[in-house]
Amino acid sequence: MKHIISILLFTILTYAPAYSQLAPVRLGVVGLTHTHVHGILGRPKDDNITIVGIVETDKDLALRYTHQYGYSMELVFSTLEEMIAKTKPTAVAAFGTIYEHLAIVETCAPLGINVMVEKPLAVSIHHANKMEALAKKFNILLLTNYETTWYPSVHAAYELLKNDSIGQLSQLIIRDGHRGPKKIGVNKEFLEWLTDPIKNGGGAITDFGCYGANISTWMMNGKIPNSVTAVTQQLQKENNPNVDDESTIILTYDNAKATIQASWNWPIGRKDMEVYGTTGAIYADNRKNLRMRIAEGYDGYKETTIKTLERPAPYNDPFTFFAAVIRKEITLAPFDLSSLENNMIVMQILEAAKLSAQKGKTIKLGK
Repeated sequence: MKHIISILLFTILTYAPAYSQLAPVRLGVVGLTHTHVHGILGRPKDDNITIVGIVETDKDLALRYTHQYGYSMELVFSTLEEMIAKTKPTAVAAFGTIYEHLAIVETCAPLGINVMVEKPLAVSIHHANKMEALAKKFNILLLTNYETTWYPSVHAAYELLKNDSIGQLSQLIIRDGHRGPKKIGVNKEFLEWLTDPIKNGGGAITDFGCYGANISTWMMNGKIPNSVTAVTQQLQKENNPNVDDESTIILTYDNAKATIQASWNWPIGRKDMEVYGTTGAIYADNRKNLRMRIAEGYDGYKETTIKTLERPAPYNDPFTFFAAVIRKEITLAPFDLSSLENNMIVMQILEAAKLSAQKGKTIKLGK
C-alpha cells in the first residue's frame, strides 16, 4: 500500500507546474449545439481564459444559453469570420457538429488561432489529414478534448502500470456509453446531428469508440495497432434509424490487445476500464475510484482499493490546460491524450473500425 501511495503522490508532484502570471487567453466559442458547451459556459471565472465571442446561427439557442449563464447577446455572432474580425481571439473551442471541425481549422489556422475540438477530432481520416496538414503548416495547436482525460483514476491507472505494479500490459477493456441520446433526453439541437452519420461520422462507434481508441493509444505509447476488428449493431432502430448504437472494437498489438465496448445501450451510463498485466489487474471503476488486484495462486488475489485525488491545475480542466499550453507554461507529452499525434491514430482506428464493421473482416494497420 505504501508503494501505491508513493506512486500517486509522485504523480501529483510531477504534474504540479510553476505558474507564471500571464494575460488570460482570448477564447472564442464556436457553436452551441454540442451540450459539452455547458462545461465552458458554466465554469467559474478565472485568469486563464476570457470568452470574447460566441458563434451560433440558432439565435433562440444562443439566447437561451447566454441568459442561463449571464453572457450578453452582443458576444454572439453569425459567422466565425465576423467573430474573429471583431474580437481577435487567441484560440477557439468548437462545440458544434464534428463535421464542422475541418472548416473551423481551415479558417483559424492561417490566422494563427489555436483550436480545441470536442472528441473525436474529425468525422473521417480524410478530414483529419487536412486538419493535421493545416495545423502543422501554420504552427497552431490542435487539441481534442475528452471527458476521461481529466479523470484522476485514468491517470493513476496509467502511473501504476508504468511503475510495473501489475507487470507487463497484456490487455485493456474500455467501456463507454449510456442508454442512448434520445433515451437520456439530449436537447433537440444536439440530437439532430448526434444521430446523423454525416455530421457525427457514425453512431456509438464514433461517439464512444473514440474514448477507448484515445486511451489505448496513450497506454500503448503511441503504437498503431496491428489490426482492427469491429462489429456494430442497431438495437434501437426506432431511436437511431441512421446509425449504429452498439459497437465492439478489438485492437491487436505485438504483445497485447484492447477491447473497446462503445454503446448507446448500457442501462447505466459508464466510463470505466480494466487494465490487465502479467501479475495483476487495475479496475478504474469511475472518475475517482480504483481497485488493484495482485494475483495469488490460480484464482486468488489481494485487492487494494484506492480513491484518487483530483489532479492539480492545469491538468484538471480542459480549458485551463489549453491556456497553459498556449502560454507555454507546460509542454504536451508525447502522445498526450489531447495531442494531435494521438488523435490522428484515433482517427485511423475509427476509420478502420467502421470499414471492418461494414466489410465484416479484420483491417490490417500497423503491419
